[in-house]
Amino acid sequence: MTRVVVVGSLNRDYVCTVDQLPAAGETRMGRELVLHSGGKGGNQAVAAALVGAVTGRPCFLVGGVGGDADGEALVDDLRRAGVAVERVSVEEGVRTGAALITVAADGQNTIVVAPGANHAVTEATVTTALDRLVEEGTVVVLQAELRVPVVEAAVRRASAAGARVVLNLAPFAPVADDVLAVCDPVVVNESEASALLGTSVRGPVAVQHAALALACRARSAVVTAGAAGATVAAGGACTHVPAPPVDVVDSTGAGDAFTGALAAGLAAGKDLVGAAGWGVAVASYSVGRPGAQSSYPRGRECDRLLDGT
Repeated sequence: MTRVVVVGSLNRDYVCTVDQLPAAGETRMGRELVLHSGGKGGNQAVAAALVGAVTGRPCFLVGGVGGDADGEALVDDLRRAGVAVERVSVEEGVRTGAALITVAADGQNTIVVAPGANHAVTEATVTTALDRLVEEGTVVVLQAELRVPVVEAAVRRASAAGARVVLNLAPFAPVADDVLAVCDPVVVNESEASALLGTSVRGPVAVQHAALALACRARSAVVTAGAAGATVAAGGACTHVPAPPVDVVDSTGAGDAFTGALAAGLAAGKDLVGAAGWGVAVASYSVGRPGAQSSYPRGRECDRLLDGT
């Protein structure tokens, strides 16, 4: 059975909602602080596991937490979502990663990440785990909240083992050309595509051009554009996957919902456009609810969403 293996970050999200995001130097009064489980790796693993519960494809997570209450809470929430956590290490003497998130009334957010135990994850940790978990056809998912050398080592080891590598280059970090070349796909939003290509990517025409340009540097590419959906480029062809109209409550973790669901779609045998359709459906659902992992569809609701794509 094709599995998804996520190599990535785990953060405890400290979320405060405000009427309007503060400007530089401005103090604004917010509502009560709320804690959620997050981190791009954790979010994507939960999304992949919830979709995998419908399709019968398991999801494993490789990462690290600190030996503290936040780490325990993160691992407990992952287990409840159906993620296999045997390869999540506990790094003693290091705090669990944390994300400080401000969410405005229109659903937009600002995020500052304190990496903590995520930066204690080593190349040896991830390559050893991949040697045990990866086989031909496994879908391996990565982001850029771990240290870049760790991400690059994981991509190279997974590709050499015959895995399909999905790299969500978020937050943006430069990676070696040979690493980008084996990604199938590289997933970026407009801002990350701009940084990767060195030119502004805004609007549907620019997104299409960016996707095609990135597909020349990787095996395939997906550029997400929020409410405008996603654009898929592979083999010289470009396809737009629209998003349904939704009332945005909180956009935190929406990109992770997209990537995790896309990976689960690939593991289930969908082509890249079809898998991106699953990603758009799950991400669009998530922005209508507060939080990251807690906003992802479960059970029958997830089944209904996938049937509609």
